[in-house]
Amino acid sequence: MKACGRSPARLLPRNMLAKDIQQVGVIGAGQMGGGIAQVCAATGLEVKLSDASVERAQAGKDKIAKILQKQVDKGKFDAAARAALLDRIQPVGGVSDFATCDLVVEAATEDVETKIRIFKGADEVMKAGALLASNTSSISITRLAGQTSRPEQVIGMHFMNPVPLMKLVEIVRGVQTNAETMKTVSELAERLGKTVIHSKDQPGFVVNRMLVPFLNEACFVLQEGLGTPEDIDQGAKLGLNHPMGPLELADLIGLDTLLFIAEVLHREFGDDKYRPATLLRNLVAAGWYGRKVGRGFYVYDERGQKTGRAFEH
Repeated sequence: MKACGRSPARLLPRNMLAKDIQQVGVIGAGQMGGGIAQVCAATGLEVKLSDASVERAQAGKDKIAKILQKQVDKGKFDAAARAALLDRIQPVGGVSDFATCDLVVEAATEDVETKIRIFKGADEVMKAGALLASNTSSISITRLAGQTSRPEQVIGMHFMNPVPLMKLVEIVRGVQTNAETMKTVSELAERLGKTVIHSKDQPGFVVNRMLVPFLNEACFVLQEGLGTPEDIDQGAKLGLNHPMGPLELADLIGLDTLLFIAEVLHREFGDDKYRPATLLRNLVAAGWYGRKVGRGFYVYDERGQKTGRAFEH
């Protein structure tokens, strides 16, 4: 008679400990991925930064270099430290370069099929025991983990935007995620200078479960003509003591990303309180995604500075 339980061949090797993590792979060289790469390199970790092509990954590194140079010019960062940080970031063209990484963090577009494809590819080349994390703000970690051969070592590591400035990392545990992975990734986030909170694997997790309905309601307030964009944002800043208004914040996050998360919440919970505003849908349909394209609720110059309203109501 066969013994019950997991076959010895299925046992996974020992998890990475936080102190073992010396090389991190980051998938996606955009705003979030670039920020994650920057904070990892600033802590002394070696980083492999990938995107659809090595040219796009290099462009992501160049953007980090430009941001840091501005800090050097203002006397807020040391030139030698900037050079050392950039030396620790290696642009690569794809997940095939992640074989030596101890941890890989996916920060690609918020699309489940894209993330599943990336997770499968990364899992195939990563070494035994290495950890795989997603920066997703709404997609099920359990579902992503189920696409890999290492579900116990898959976790959500949701950084806030902009990553170098925001202190919070939301650690999300999938159904399969083991305690060792939770401990290691939480300790690593603290090593990066972040404060950690933990969330169960439910749509939106902790932060976006609260934030997205608030931003979506601000869209309804504007759509129904209760106030101008400036009125709404000033009301939140001066009346609620928020550092940014909800429409400004929506533009920073990306209206396409906001709509995607709102649709996930609406679909998964089946509650109309999460129903996206028509105005939000229309702006996304127009391609007005916010600051990253220069137009959302407001218009932005090439430096990302707000110059006026995008449209009249």
